Amino acid sequence: MTISTADLYDEHGPELSSVSLQFRDFGAVAAFAGPARTVKCLADNQLVKSLLATPGKGAVLVIDGGGWLGNALMGDMIAQSAVDNGWSGVIINGAIRDSVAMAGLPLGVKALGTNPAKSSKEGLGNVDVPVQLGDVTIHPGDMIHADGDGILVGTRE
Repeated sequence: MTISTADLYDEHGPELSSVSLQFRDFGAVAAFAGPARTVKCLADNQLVKSLLATPGKGAVLVIDGGGWLGNALMGDMIAQSAVDNGWSGVIINGAIRDSVAMAGLPLGVKALGTNPAKSSKEGLGNVDVPVQLGDVTIHPGDMIHADGDGILVGTRE
C-alpha cells in the first residue's frame, strides 16, 4: 500500500520538496514512486524513447521539456515500452499524445497536457542531469512520490 503524498508530507515535510506545477494524470496508475532518472529535452523525444526501452527497475522518469506544449514527448507506444521494461512512472513537464490509450496502461503518467503533434527524433538533450520542475530541482536518484495530490521529491539517500 502506497502512503499518500499528503500523509508523507505530514510525516516528513522538511525533508521533502513539493512540486508546485499543476500536472494532469494520464496513466491507469494513480499513485507511484521510485528513484528518479532524468531527461532534459525540448520538442525531441528520442532520448525519452531510448531510455524507456531499457530496464526501469521501478524508477520514475522525470522529463523536463521546458513546459513546451507544442508537441508531445510521449505517446502510447513509448508508454507501453515503459510498462514492458518495468518503469514505475513518467512525469513530463510538457505534453503527451494518445491519452485515451495511455489511460489503460498500468503506468503512472503525469504531464501538463496533450497535443497530437509528434516530436522530432534527433536525440537532442541530456540524460541523468539535474532537471527543474517549477522551483524544485530533481537530481538522478532522488526519490519521487506522486499521486493525485501532487509530486514530492526526497533527496538521495
